[in-house]
Amino acid sequence: MILVIDIGNTTMEFGIFDGERLLDVFRLGSKRDISSDEVGLFASQFFEHRKLSMSDVSDVIISSVVPQLNYSVTSAIKKYFGREPYVIGENLFCDIPNRYENPKEVGADRLVDSYAAVRKYGAPVIIVDFGTATTCDAVSENGEYLGGVIYPGIKTSMDALYEKAAKLPKIELVKPDFAFGQNTVSSMQSGAYYGYLGAIEKMIANLKAVLGEKTTVVATGGFSRLFETEHIFDFIDQRLPLEGIRLVYEAGKQKN
Repeated sequence: MILVIDIGNTTMEFGIFDGERLLDVFRLGSKRDISSDEVGLFASQFFEHRKLSMSDVSDVIISSVVPQLNYSVTSAIKKYFGREPYVIGENLFCDIPNRYENPKEVGADRLVDSYAAVRKYGAPVIIVDFGTATTCDAVSENGEYLGGVIYPGIKTSMDALYEKAAKLPKIELVKPDFAFGQNTVSSMQSGAYYGYLGAIEKMIANLKAVLGEKTTVVATGGFSRLFETEHIFDFIDQRLPLEGIRLVYEAGKQKN
């Protein structure tokens, strides 16, 4: 078995693989002050609950966009799993041609998503990742990472509206029944849903104008299912980041 860890700004997602088969997934909040023991004990409890043995984990692979958490997580892996983890961008590299102006600026998550999307769905491909920020990334027909778009995540946007507007409440993010609301909550839900849908459609259209109309569009991330009835994506693959980490690891093993 291998354990892959995707450290995002809001959550850390842990995936347990047996070969290509994803056995289970668990999540932990990305608290900046989390300790290695909190991470290790949480993982231990999950393995025990699922009747899995931590000693059966041969390797641990980490992809992170939160450098502040790297030390706690890597320390937890060493202490509780007895393994030196692979960290993408440090001692394991994502083998995708990177055409960004400054390649080091691209988050590991965006490269991993792109790498996985090419291998699973072909190229050219656009990857829309709904996270704390929503990213739309473009990969050429030759499998080159070209760049992309970074946009505030839908929950991030609505949380900011709640914090800055005194009379507006927090809302549940759902697809509204009508194009407009007739109370504050439904009005905010319509604005969030249709405003965000329009932004995503426009960003995809802009990227397709460069890559070609037949470009495959893959969505991932927590809120990707919110828009599944709109048919703007060819595939919705919420396990793409975890699969990508595994694929990067497998490619690295074949090289060594």
